[in-house]
Amino acid sequence: MLTFSQLPLVTQGKIAELSADLPVEILITDSRKIFATPHSLFFAIKGERHDGHQYIEEAYNAGIKNFVVEKYFPKLGLLEGANFFVAESSTQALQDLASYKRNHYNIPILAITGSNAKTIIKEWLAQLLLPDNIIIKSPKSYNSQIGVPLSVWPINERHTLGIFEAGISRPGEMENLERIIKPTIGLFTNIGSAHDEGFATREQKIREKIKLFKNVQTLVYCADMPEIDQVVKQEGIGSFAWGINPTADVVVKPLALTTGRSVYNFRYSNNNIYKDFNLELPFADAASVENMLHCIAVMMLFNVQHEEIQQRITSLKKVSMRLELKQGINNCYIIDDTYNNDLAGLTIALDFLNQQNQKPHKTLILSDLYETGLDEKTLYESIAKLLKDKGINRLIGIGGQISANSVYFEMESHFYLSTKNFLNAIGSLYFSNSIILIKGSRIFGFEKIVNQLQQKSHRTVLDINLDALAHNLNFYRSLLQPDTKTMVMVKSFAYGSGSLEVAQLLQFQRVDYLAVAYADEGVMLRENGIYLPIMVMNPTQESFEDMVHYRLEPVVYSQNELKELIKYLEDNASKLNIHLEIDTGMHRLGIDEGELSEVLTNIKNSERISVSSIFTHLAGADGDEFADFSKDQFAKLLRCSVLAENTLRYKIIKHILNSAGIVRYPDFQLDMVRLGIGLYGVEANGKLQDQLQPVSTLKTTISQIRKLSAGETVGYSRKWKLEKDATIAVLALGYGDGYSRSFSNGVGKVYLKGKYAPVVGNVCMDMTMIDISDIPEAKEGDEVEIFGKELSVIELAKTINTIPYEILTNVSERVKRVFYSE
Repeated sequence: MLTFSQLPLVTQGKIAELSADLPVEILITDSRKIFATPHSLFFAIKGERHDGHQYIEEAYNAGIKNFVVEKYFPKLGLLEGANFFVAESSTQALQDLASYKRNHYNIPILAITGSNAKTIIKEWLAQLLLPDNIIIKSPKSYNSQIGVPLSVWPINERHTLGIFEAGISRPGEMENLERIIKPTIGLFTNIGSAHDEGFATREQKIREKIKLFKNVQTLVYCADMPEIDQVVKQEGIGSFAWGINPTADVVVKPLALTTGRSVYNFRYSNNNIYKDFNLELPFADAASVENMLHCIAVMMLFNVQHEEIQQRITSLKKVSMRLELKQGINNCYIIDDTYNNDLAGLTIALDFLNQQNQKPHKTLILSDLYETGLDEKTLYESIAKLLKDKGINRLIGIGGQISANSVYFEMESHFYLSTKNFLNAIGSLYFSNSIILIKGSRIFGFEKIVNQLQQKSHRTVLDINLDALAHNLNFYRSLLQPDTKTMVMVKSFAYGSGSLEVAQLLQFQRVDYLAVAYADEGVMLRENGIYLPIMVMNPTQESFEDMVHYRLEPVVYSQNELKELIKYLEDNASKLNIHLEIDTGMHRLGIDEGELSEVLTNIKNSERISVSSIFTHLAGADGDEFADFSKDQFAKLLRCSVLAENTLRYKIIKHILNSAGIVRYPDFQLDMVRLGIGLYGVEANGKLQDQLQPVSTLKTTISQIRKLSAGETVGYSRKWKLEKDATIAVLALGYGDGYSRSFSNGVGKVYLKGKYAPVVGNVCMDMTMIDISDIPEAKEGDEVEIFGKELSVIELAKTINTIPYEILTNVSERVKRVFYSE
């Protein structure tokens, strides 16, 4: 493990201050997303718009102790316990560290570059190659001089394949990325106009990009792109090219094209064995087909058989990123391409639009285009001609540039200087029976337009703040000793938050273990790229096969269960890591201290089982009155741990603390802690609740408002009788969504327009009624908070005499989860 004192051995610069030689485990460049651990290293990077040196104190206050700076920080020596390394370039130092880390792992690495589709192809390949590999990949579109090293740094001994994307905007950049990624396989997607202005010619741009592949064994590309094909051959790079071109290694021929599907024939020779097969693709637009053909070529290079390729393509999950076709309001369809905006991408999106024949009228919502290398007059004249040729019926232009050049557009057109201006005027524009392509640069925030025009299939939503999750995780990490591991509970749909999405965040945040209740939860995580160790708390004999196949680690809590597991492993010649649960007083599941010796003997006599950890559950970690009982439990676990390690003769991870215990019993940390409800914003002791951030906000909308007279009743069984005239609102939420009937008849309340409104009548399956007589400004369609910032889940639980766990886990899976980061 690299430590701070070793930085001069890895990169250029010198140590200006060394308070303690701390390990370097996590690299940070954004002070807003801090992993609050002393083992993080913050790089103060001076950019065109922001200077990272301005945020050093903020990072220090969040718990960071290691810093790389480009100039002497004026408060050197004033930040107690901080380490400072002065580099000529913080970016260079970041890249050097990532390169150092990469050099320690000898696994296949696939690097992707090109003008378009790098991210979507990377995401698809991560799914398509997952059955055979444990994959590390670039998160989101981390393909820059900073993004690439941050992507590569988490590589570890568990990974068997890396997939990274790389993008450049000027000459001389790709050499840096190549030495970090060190790819063994390359993929060149295509060449287009993106970042043309940074290069003298298109050929220069290709030659700069292809430097990424100077040491690869094989480069995959489309032989039908003559500019790329020519440079690849001139450079003498070993290649595996596909295309209609008969000289390609894989000759591709379209056979059939229908709405949303297409069939292609593939012919190639492998080791003098001639192969010819057909594949059906689940789309027909040119952009998606081209991207998938790249993926198919890579799978062929990885020797995936064509029957398996077809199965994996058919099972491919949608990647929420760009060119998404969604149901819109008023019988419209929306093509969501809010990911980026350049000329090549606009052409591809328009081609996709023309593939959709559901509606005859075509509307384009388009932002300013930047970095095209063209003057505004030439650019927007060209766009106007392109839109006319593609049959666009209506244009909505947003931004100062496109508005200033409105004269060139002949079709029906409307122009707005900002997204906000358009949203304010959206009611005056009629959207009906149209296909609407929404394409804009990310800075315009066109996702707000998509949200406005998208059909609301269910108006109850659970917002999950991923930044708050990271904050809570790092708060608990700040309470731990440097060597204490963290296991995070993602059982019960991650306490209602969505287990996969939360697990992906936790994997990126480098927690040590995940825990689920049942094997099928672990299987789902494995099938979606989660490679962290996973403990299964309630294994069954029927799940033993999945345990072995998906590398899951069952909890063993009885002698009978152990014997069944050993017999299965012996019959199938398999091995498995397990966790021993000791009953020290919870009296739920667990091995009694008196029977542990026999259990350990059976484990020792079997070559099929290895014990990863031994643990117990505190029965009263959330109450001071149970302190003596908790100490007895701790002592019992220590006795059992000593017996286990002496019998088995190897080190075993020991853990006892849950979220409440982490706060109340810091001396009980042992080797690992188990973080559950605390991650989701609830401090069970109530001692440090102000240190946590709420993660989930459950909100719905008002479906209807009606005036009722005194004496009338509301809801089933006429349980609520009005004592005076009242205004009643009906919410699109009920017990089918997880809102308990216990909130009926004045027990519960909700928050809207800065006020609280009581629940009246019985909560129905899909609807709840509230009294808004004191909120006259409320109207149909208004958003209502069920719990969140203004009405905490803790307060809500107290209302019906339950615990926050139940409120969170009761939120139905039919409620749409929206994950976001500020």
